[in-house]
Amino acid sequence: MPSPVATPQIAPAADAKAHRWPPIIWAALIGTFTIRAFGFAYPFLPYHANNLGFSAHMTGWIVASFGAGWLVGQVGCGWLSDRFGPRATLGYAMGAATVALPVLAEVCSPVTLLVSTFLTGVVYDAARPVITALIDDTFPTKAQQILVNGWRHFCVNIGAALTGSLGGYLAATSGLPTLFWINACACALFGLAAVLLLPPRKPGQGMDRSRPSYSQALRDSRLWLLSLASLCALTCAGSVFTALPMLMSSDGLDATSYGWTQVANVAAVLLLSPFMTPWLSGRAAQGGPMTGLLAASSLLLGIGMGLAGLADSTYGYCLAAAAAVPGEIILFIAAGDLVSRLAPPGAHGRYAGLWGSNLALAVIAAPLLAVWSLSHGGGITATWVICGTGALGAVLCWPLHSSLRTPNAPTPRQSSRTASTAR
Repeated sequence: MPSPVATPQIAPAADAKAHRWPPIIWAALIGTFTIRAFGFAYPFLPYHANNLGFSAHMTGWIVASFGAGWLVGQVGCGWLSDRFGPRATLGYAMGAATVALPVLAEVCSPVTLLVSTFLTGVVYDAARPVITALIDDTFPTKAQQILVNGWRHFCVNIGAALTGSLGGYLAATSGLPTLFWINACACALFGLAAVLLLPPRKPGQGMDRSRPSYSQALRDSRLWLLSLASLCALTCAGSVFTALPMLMSSDGLDATSYGWTQVANVAAVLLLSPFMTPWLSGRAAQGGPMTGLLAASSLLLGIGMGLAGLADSTYGYCLAAAAAVPGEIILFIAAGDLVSRLAPPGAHGRYAGLWGSNLALAVIAAPLLAVWSLSHGGGITATWVICGTGALGAVLCWPLHSSLRTPNAPTPRQSSRTASTAR
């Protein structure tokens, strides 16, 4: 039977604003925005492969290679963050991205493109688990962690909007390879900032063998439940960028129409984030795990993106993209809260990396479900599939909540201390 999560002492919600954020957090948020805003590699990768003359089948393998690298990168960078610290991990990961992205821009053969695509995927989102662990280690209260993570998600969304609009303009004026070189420069700047601003790991820190390993994390049934529930919700959220263009193309709508859906999505983020983030921070201050909100986010995402299957106009698809935003905001904040609660001391990076691998899986699952739906009934089937996926994620939150509330069992922190004492 899994052990419950220790309930930390939570300060009032106002405490989240009572202290100024340290410079390293501002650097992390600005860096997050920068590498997302100029993160052209993933969204423009299919167009790059198409311009090189590859078939749709080969392009699919190239995109899948990127997703595989993304998954490996989340797990690997989470471990590296716990082992060597955020400064070294971000420095090396962004340095690797500075090399891999220009190579991806210039190679032409299938094998070299597949390899460089995989390596780019490894470092593309490397900062996510590292910054998650950094936030958890910097702020002592849940309210503070939730507030900062909420604004980090805001930076990601605004950056993603700029990626599409700016990337489209630059691709038309300067060519697709230029996008990858710009992406590399952004990573280089972030890596340099991390090395200059983040403190180095103290000698001997991170060498404690009593720290939980990945094998221990993989035996944590609560993490599996959280990952499965999150995967369902993330698959619905990922449909905004992967399944939505397929559904719109089936209705004869062009890329310009899809661009308007992204405008609607970002407008909803700008409108709702300033209100929802402080509210969620206040909920975190109450001390209980946010499993109910995670379930609500999965339902909201399922219903919101399920509307896309019923749409047949640009307006209808814009409405679906905007309707999914509340669920998306809640999802990342609630899941971040639960990951930090589950992670034993010294394992925040590992747990964040394992959870982040669901993003890569969702990016793969969403278009596959869309393709299957379009070939088995069209939009109506897509609606049922997306709504069903969201409902499944909500259902999985029930056993997760029960496991977090299990009484009379040692907490992860207590278990770690017991193991250390036994040694």
